[in-house]
Amino acid sequence: MANCEHFRYMEPSRGARPSRDLTFKFYSDGKLVIVDNDTGHTLSPRDLSGGSYDFYARQRIAFIKRDLIAKREKYA
Repeated sequence: MANCEHFRYMEPSRGARPSRDLTFKFYSDGKLVIVDNDTGHTLSPRDLSGGSYDFYARQRIAFIKRDLIAKREKYA
């Protein structure tokens, strides 16, 4: 079974754009689930923009680094 890391991101409202409340689930098998907590709908990374996309990219890179370090320690 794949491990999962959950992150919540609350994007501040900017002008006419409403704020977003998102949950990101990163699975160790590479699967990603992004849920809009206000609507319950699942999003793809293409649906993100601005701060939410930046948050996704930073967390994804950090997740990959942690996974590589864990694998290196396990198999080194």
